[in-house]
Amino acid sequence: MSKEENTANRPDNTAFTQQRLPAWQPMLSAGIVIPGFVIIGVAFIGIGVALFVTSQNIQVLEKDYTGIERNSSCFKCTNPRVKNCNCTINFSLDKLFEGPVFVYYGLSNYFQNYRKYGVSKDAVQLTGDLAYFTEPSTTCAPYQRDAKDKPIVPCGSIANSMFNDTFKLFQIVNSGNVEVPFDGKGIAWWTDYNIKYRNPTTNPLKNAFNDTVKPIFWPRPAYELDPTNSANNGFINQDFLVWMRRSALPNFRKLYRRITEGEYAKGLPAGDYALVIGYNYPVLAFEGRKKVVFSNVSWMGGKNQFLGIAYLVIGSLCVVMSIVMLIVYAKFKFPDEE
Repeated sequence: MSKEENTANRPDNTAFTQQRLPAWQPMLSAGIVIPGFVIIGVAFIGIGVALFVTSQNIQVLEKDYTGIERNSSCFKCTNPRVKNCNCTINFSLDKLFEGPVFVYYGLSNYFQNYRKYGVSKDAVQLTGDLAYFTEPSTTCAPYQRDAKDKPIVPCGSIANSMFNDTFKLFQIVNSGNVEVPFDGKGIAWWTDYNIKYRNPTTNPLKNAFNDTVKPIFWPRPAYELDPTNSANNGFINQDFLVWMRRSALPNFRKLYRRITEGEYAKGLPAGDYALVIGYNYPVLAFEGRKKVVFSNVSWMGGKNQFLGIAYLVIGSLCVVMSIVMLIVYAKFKFPDEE
């Protein structure tokens, strides 16, 4: 190789390419590390106390309505031969349940993170592509086509297993029932409603589902999920979107409605209530349980004591370690080497 070729491949003579940039390396000493641990520990303890106290002030009311117990009002509904079964759970509040109140349904021993279950859907079909209405993806198996070889829309195990219990809440006033209004708008993720899922542009929407069938376990087709609101049907139905966002853990809860309207905007007043449940969703086959949850939230979200406790534990460990290092440093301090 000639001298000219060797010079042409040489990096530029700059501080960056020749690695002559100034560098700084921290020299950790006891005078820096020990106060640092103390500051971090105190900060974590302060945050932990704030999170824990806030979590303790959040109100949560859970009611199991699986109906396994014979004295449960929902026991009659566990019989698979009973159709369109309703049951009622009565409860009382001794003080104001501060609003806004969020209503959740909860399921246990339900593995939505199971791999074959998670991939059993057609993402392109859910964007409103009519070509995939007649030819659903094979990933939807075994809920790709029905026994008559008609395409299922929406296809797949996730959509087929959509939660379909219903809830109505009544306040008992002077032996009469006053219905508490539920707000189901905007309960799904914004990205799901505006980006990830789309309805076909066909008008009316019903025509897009010609020559297709609804999921096997659905009582109504997708274009009739909400008979009271035509804008809340198809693949952008709020309840459908909430269900399609899978949970990572076997015990989970999903948002059903909010209580934010009328005289209940400030919360549920003290008194007696009746929760009427349309019992449709089977869970006993896999030893699952169902519950309904009423909760309010704070600046940190819902009730979660773990986060506050975690901050308290880490902060306390930092303070303890700083004390230990201080004792070790005081006892075994060596003179600086020259």
